[in-house]
Amino acid sequence: MTKIFYVEYDAAHTNNFEFDIPKGHDCWLLVVTQTPALFLVNGEIKEYPAHSAILYQPHQKIYYRACADQYVNNWVRFETNEPYVTETILPRGIPFALGDPDYCHKLFQLLVAENSFDQTYGESSTGYLLKILFNKLLESYFQTEISPQYYTLINLRTEIYNNPSKDWSVPKMSESIHLSPGYLQTLYKNTFGISCMDDVIFSRIRLAKEYLMLSTYTITEIAFRCGYNNVEHFCRQFKQKTGSTPLRFRNNGASSGVEPLNSSEKNKLDSNAQSITLELS
Repeated sequence: MTKIFYVEYDAAHTNNFEFDIPKGHDCWLLVVTQTPALFLVNGEIKEYPAHSAILYQPHQKIYYRACADQYVNNWVRFETNEPYVTETILPRGIPFALGDPDYCHKLFQLLVAENSFDQTYGESSTGYLLKILFNKLLESYFQTEISPQYYTLINLRTEIYNNPSKDWSVPKMSESIHLSPGYLQTLYKNTFGISCMDDVIFSRIRLAKEYLMLSTYTITEIAFRCGYNNVEHFCRQFKQKTGSTPLRFRNNGASSGVEPLNSSEKNKLDSNAQSITLELS
């Protein structure tokens, strides 16, 4: 069971802000900074960059203050008996870098929304949201290194997966995030283990599979919706990545519990694919 006493996002303070609770709270406190801040860690005042997270357990000394013109953070004060908090391996009272601050910021916004209204399932929803937030904190804590460009790359990859049909290219991607094409490709591969254009292809093929299994769009329509201007190129790439032509993949879907196409739909697909059958079978 989890009870949130107060949660806030984009809390802004002046440069003389100081939070000093020598005996701590009677409950847990999680703080995520959006600006640099000074924290008391192991008896010393140290500066930590923006996008740092720090978890205080009940009755633990709390001290942090602004170190720039403005201090902004997200924070939540809560009590819980959930093991994902009480038995977490996250450090107490020691800031660590946050891997995906935009995602976590959205979670704080949702926590505020759920906590602001007395809804029937509000308590359950806040509990789930907080657990997701702690999962993201664990991912960040175990990430060995966060480069200065990491947050930009995260946003780029999210945009690719959300809009695979966009006219993606390395020059356009590199220009949008102000990096050279070569440097972008190196950073992207080192960060995600896949090249940026291979990631584009993966996201397009993944979307194409959904359309093939769950829609009645023609192969040509699916190719266009997935960012391909040439259906033959789409079919070649689909077969290269999946080992199957789009038409065969769609037909095989019937044996996987997907509703089969009727005869008119199948004839239409056969007609669209006829010109490339010899090349792809």
